[in-house]
Amino acid sequence: MDHVKGIGLGLRFAFLDHLVERTRGELPALQWLECHPENYMRRGGRFPEGLRRCREKWPFATHGLSLSLGGVAPLDREYLRTLRAFLEELGAPWHSDHLCVSSAHGKAAHDLLPMPFNEESVKHLARRIREAQDQLSTPLAVENVSYYALPPGSDLDEGDFVSAVCAEAGCKLMLDVNNVYVNAFNHGHDAKAILARMPLDRVVQMHVAGHFHEEPDFILDTHGEAIVEPVYELLAWTLARTGQVPVLLERDSEIPAFEVLYAEIERLDAIWRAAPARGLASAVEAAG
Repeated sequence: MDHVKGIGLGLRFAFLDHLVERTRGELPALQWLECHPENYMRRGGRFPEGLRRCREKWPFATHGLSLSLGGVAPLDREYLRTLRAFLEELGAPWHSDHLCVSSAHGKAAHDLLPMPFNEESVKHLARRIREAQDQLSTPLAVENVSYYALPPGSDLDEGDFVSAVCAEAGCKLMLDVNNVYVNAFNHGHDAKAILARMPLDRVVQMHVAGHFHEEPDFILDTHGEAIVEPVYELLAWTLARTGQVPVLLERDSEIPAFEVLYAEIERLDAIWRAAPARGLASAVEAAG
């Protein structure tokens, strides 16, 4: 089985059957898939079977929703044991989850709530990331999240905050380029300046997605629309600095015909192939 590289697609039930019936040769720009383990663990029937059949054709990475790395409740050891077995069976090269709070008092928030950008959060998140990593046999990468109000107590830049967490935890970064764009647009920041302060040498994967213009000066990260031109441009700028790391298209709602999704995949593939194999950040680090 090939390694995860090039352009991937977040596997959703809406087009699972379509992918089961297609051959990899029919979709040359689609090089890998990503799944949410929570949708398949401890579950029988057609969905795990569809996942198995897709795994026969494409390599997979995984993206979780349940670690709540910013929470204060103890990490769920049973969830981590089940997740470890799932990742080993799937052969995932890494597992990613979010720098956020996603549950409290035993209840899921059904949202990704940001942490204050400060040193206390850095230490808290890093400790829990290391604890989770100790329970998994697969490397852990963390994702930067979108936010609509700066959490109280924040005194770090978003890029510096993410960089500090990754350095303290010794983990990799799953960089969501669309989230950076959404945050920069809503809060009046420069997206490239934020990205330049991210630990680009730790990026193992990127996400891109669409968002919704709710007002002229406010956008909502929905994963329910087509990618906009500024995000395509920001992705190309970032890939020039990271090199050809894998890029994933996320689409969670208002899912169009698969041919429409595939056209986005083809455009992303062209951007990825135009990027250098080794990015500027790696070259600078090697030069010393």
